[in-house]
Amino acid sequence: MGSVFQRGNVWWIKYYRDGKPYRESSHSEKKTVAEKLLKLREGSIAQGTFQGLQVERTTLNELLEDTISEYRLMERKSLVRLESSVNHLKEFFGDARACRVTTNSVQQYILTRREAGAKNGTINRELSALHRAFIIGSRHTPPKVMMVPHIPKLKESNARTGFFEFDEYVKLRDALPSYARPLLIAAYHTGMRRGELLDLQWPQVDIWAHRIVQEPGSTKNGEGRVVYMYGELFDTILAQKKIRDAKDPECPYVFYNHEMSEPLSKSLRSVWERALKQTKLEGRLFHDLRRTAVRNMVRSGVSEVVAMRISGHKTRSVFDRYNITSEDDIRLACEKVSSMYQENNDTLSRSGDGHNLGTLTVINGFKR
Repeated sequence: MGSVFQRGNVWWIKYYRDGKPYRESSHSEKKTVAEKLLKLREGSIAQGTFQGLQVERTTLNELLEDTISEYRLMERKSLVRLESSVNHLKEFFGDARACRVTTNSVQQYILTRREAGAKNGTINRELSALHRAFIIGSRHTPPKVMMVPHIPKLKESNARTGFFEFDEYVKLRDALPSYARPLLIAAYHTGMRRGELLDLQWPQVDIWAHRIVQEPGSTKNGEGRVVYMYGELFDTILAQKKIRDAKDPECPYVFYNHEMSEPLSKSLRSVWERALKQTKLEGRLFHDLRRTAVRNMVRSGVSEVVAMRISGHKTRSVFDRYNITSEDDIRLACEKVSSMYQENNDTLSRSGDGHNLGTLTVINGFKR
């Protein structure tokens, strides 16, 4: 049986689990508060849900720091983004205990971040960090939290759907300075991420085998992959090697501003924006080239499985977001269906086995 007792003016409780005594302050000078706390503890012990006082004392800050430590240990590339999310969470929740974080408090966090001007996508990344913190706490030995609260997610309506048509790509390519042009060409043909291209080094390029080898750990998803070079892409990489061999044989990077002897990343933003303005393509992102490459591969007949291997997409859902359908795609699909229908109708008419049913009208567009 448990008991209540006083230490000074504060009431404490004493209870047992598996013969082990626990003493806990009620932080109140009222005996009734201590008695209610004692009943709560004895009830959780009887139900088998009591895991010790550690769970009650765990703060959200502790869980968030554990999450950052895990990301550092696993060398995850999204650590910087996580740290930004954690800062916003700490600012709102302060030193709150993890067991006091409820769905209602999470909803209040969402409202506060919206008032601050944060977009739904940004808020969702922060909520994902919060959810991950509770998952890590629940898997800790012993557990630091006993329950992961329901954390609602927001609808993201700001997803990018941009891509470059071929004529737009040519205009942009010609508008860029010669030292930045190879990066655009490589992104357009391969769908590689900007960071992957800027980090690409010559030992990863096999000119004679016409291929680029990305070792495991050098990509965003951590998996290695091989990209083969032909046509414009191969000619561009070969030209880059000749420039490097002539101007700076010790430079390890494939894409480098040899004119200024500095990393291309230092001037890429400014020349990109200037070229977009010149070609009246303001608002386009470098990442749109990745979407364009995926779309081009699928439209040219490359199987989606192979396209995913080339682009480095691990999940089908993300790949489908990049496999964008334009109005021209829908128009061509409708024309193909109409042509097939007309061919079948003409065949039946010539054989005398059917009637001319007229021209097919396609009402709904087709979505791949």
